[in-house]
Amino acid sequence: MIWLTWRQLRGSAAMLATVLVVLAVVLLLTGPDMAARYSAGLAACAQDDTCGQFYDQFFGGYDMPFMAVSLIVLLLPALVGLFWGAPLITRELEAGTHLLVWNQSITRGRWLAVKLGLTGLVAVAAAGLCGLMVSWWSDPLDKSAAEALALMAPLIFGARGIAPMGYAAFAFVLGVAVGMLVRRTLPAMALTLAVFAAIQLAMPLVVRAHLMPPVTGTFELSRANVDHIGRAQQGGGALRIVLTMAVPGHAGAWVLSGDVVDSSGRTIPGGETGAEVQVSTTSGPCSPSGAMGSGDGCMAEINRLGYRQQATYQPLERFWPFQWIETGIYAVLTLCLTWFCFWWIRRRLA
Repeated sequence: MIWLTWRQLRGSAAMLATVLVVLAVVLLLTGPDMAARYSAGLAACAQDDTCGQFYDQFFGGYDMPFMAVSLIVLLLPALVGLFWGAPLITRELEAGTHLLVWNQSITRGRWLAVKLGLTGLVAVAAAGLCGLMVSWWSDPLDKSAAEALALMAPLIFGARGIAPMGYAAFAFVLGVAVGMLVRRTLPAMALTLAVFAAIQLAMPLVVRAHLMPPVTGTFELSRANVDHIGRAQQGGGALRIVLTMAVPGHAGAWVLSGDVVDSSGRTIPGGETGAEVQVSTTSGPCSPSGAMGSGDGCMAEINRLGYRQQATYQPLERFWPFQWIETGIYAVLTLCLTWFCFWWIRRRLA
């Protein structure tokens, strides 16, 4: 039974192994040089306090490879569910070969266990290896990326660490379960992709932010958390402050929400369009002659009046706890689907 399952798997497994080998070679050839450039540039910028500019230039030189390798890791679990999980049982059901195996002293449970165990282990190992290789290669880029592409950002988090292993295991067993229910390969593949994509979207949008209680803090306004300052449309003594999705002193944090508050702690409405604060724009550091919004003097004046950023965020230090928790959630979902597959094949599948 193991030999037969391996014969069915070896073609696609060889193709996947080839892709991983090519990826590993590319990462090994480019990774050390990129890390050396990052270390040298970081040491140089620390002397003249220009590391912000260095981060932008460094990441800009590798942004396309960065997105490409991240996309590979994100797509791999979906492809496993689509092309390995969904057809695993449906092709047997459509061809009727499952009945032949069951009539040769092979129980349904053993037949399913071998198929799930061997194919699933290969899928999980491939996804884990791919995720860890990319995590190693992209480490300098993850440290220099902008907030939207930082390590804790929803798009990047799922392409790093051990989380891809949980995604691959779940996608594979999900495909098998859907295939048992639908009994047709193409509809099973389409439904598997739709369900997996929906869950992958729901996890960062609904669940992940609450895996651990988020941190809420109040911070002075600075270049780290202010995108720009401009004159409000209403004119007079008002400025418009547009915040970035970052918090001072917590580089790489995943900012869930950010608002400008006044000295009494009241949230100033504005949202993504910017909060309007009452500051003299006719004289002083925030006037046109005082280089409004372009220097630190206006920022200091705004802070003196008591305006602050109030942010709710998940700090970068929680990256690995989040990885383990989320992988555990997907492991539990995988076990539940595995139990369902065994129950269905014994009670309902004929």
